[in-house]
Amino acid sequence: MDAVNTLTARSDDGRSFLVADASGSSLVAGSLVIITGTGERQLALVEERSETIPARLRGRLIGILGEGALDTARSHAFEAGTVEEVDAATIDVLHTTTGALLEVGRNLTEPGGPAKLLPRRFNRHTFWCGQSGSGKTYALGVVLEQLIAHTALPVVIFDPNSDFVRLGELNPDSTGPTAEALAARDIRVLRARGQGEHRLRARFLDMNRSSKAAVLRLDPVADRDEYNSLIHMQELLRAGELDQLIPMLEAAQVGGDQHPLAERIENLGVLDWEVWAGGETAVTDVVAERPDATVLDLGGFSTPEQQLVVALSLLDDLWERREERRPVLLVIDEAHNLCSPQLDSPLAVAVRDRIVQIAAEGRKFGLWLLLSTQRPSKVHPGIISQCDNLALMKMTSPVDLEELGTYFGYAPVALLARSPWFRQGEALFAGGFVPTPSLVKVNARLTPEGGSDVGVPLR
Repeated sequence: MDAVNTLTARSDDGRSFLVADASGSSLVAGSLVIITGTGERQLALVEERSETIPARLRGRLIGILGEGALDTARSHAFEAGTVEEVDAATIDVLHTTTGALLEVGRNLTEPGGPAKLLPRRFNRHTFWCGQSGSGKTYALGVVLEQLIAHTALPVVIFDPNSDFVRLGELNPDSTGPTAEALAARDIRVLRARGQGEHRLRARFLDMNRSSKAAVLRLDPVADRDEYNSLIHMQELLRAGELDQLIPMLEAAQVGGDQHPLAERIENLGVLDWEVWAGGETAVTDVVAERPDATVLDLGGFSTPEQQLVVALSLLDDLWERREERRPVLLVIDEAHNLCSPQLDSPLAVAVRDRIVQIAAEGRKFGLWLLLSTQRPSKVHPGIISQCDNLALMKMTSPVDLEELGTYFGYAPVALLARSPWFRQGEALFAGGFVPTPSLVKVNARLTPEGGSDVGVPLR
């Protein structure tokens, strides 16, 4: 390692550092350096390079470097420290010390080398964001392959565009330990038009009262008579499914008129939805078996309401079982479909409110979220504010970048500002699941992408 043009750093608080004159240095935001002062070597991250003359570097101290080890619990102030570039061996020490095991790409900042994530820090909520064409879904697939292959954390993927339905397959040229591990994993894909145990279904009778009311668009005050009928049918419903409700209502109705609740069910066409399990296996049953990964192919349903029913029934079930403290990672692709602040139907609001609750309180019970979307403004702020990990791909909107800077203060502003110039497949990782904020080019996937772009026909 060579001194970087004999740069001199100073730290007054033992947490941050300043290089007053970085003239001639090629160091930029995202560069890792070693600063030696008062006899100890400290690993540090450059977070900002000013455009002033002379240029200044600002950043934070990460920890004390020893022989093959890094003490991230200690750092100290110094009046004058020499600045050195890091080498590959130092990066290895950083990865080993922090437990970064999941290799997801290569680092775009010198000295390069593999970019790795910390599997243990997926016990925090993660926000994954990038505009259309950024490679967001493809890159997410790379990370999910690593998680499924190298951890015992069950993953449930809400997949509205069938992007992850081939996660249980391997590309013909996929080899190596990760490919071998993936081939051995229990990965189940549930589809609206699947066969047997692979059908994506929900059980109405297992849903709680408020969720049943949301399906039927019942308000406890505005529709108090019908809602009250639903309350009194609870015990009878335990022995049957939704299609048995109308005969029960007709039997209880005095006179020849149809019961108002029965009319509502028929008018909504709820009985025609293919989502209902009846005597079949429900999605809650499958997830309770804790396969390594469960892909819910939501896009196969003919109406958005049926997608919401699947989501609500599973989220409710996991929440009601939360005291079991059985960890699960809930990956919600195109999260605006389930988490938008603009949702207004009773069923959509019920789903979103449950996700808000899981975001706020679920972490301590092992219910962890990974939300992927094109724009932060499309996701309820009560959910984003609870995320401790950020993956940002190409984003050209200044408004969106400013909003991300507000929520994710641990992501250096200078690195966020580089997002408009990211190429496809490049990302900024920041937060607890990465050793330091890093600019990364993601690896190739080992499994086929289910919903790749359709090409333009050419003559």
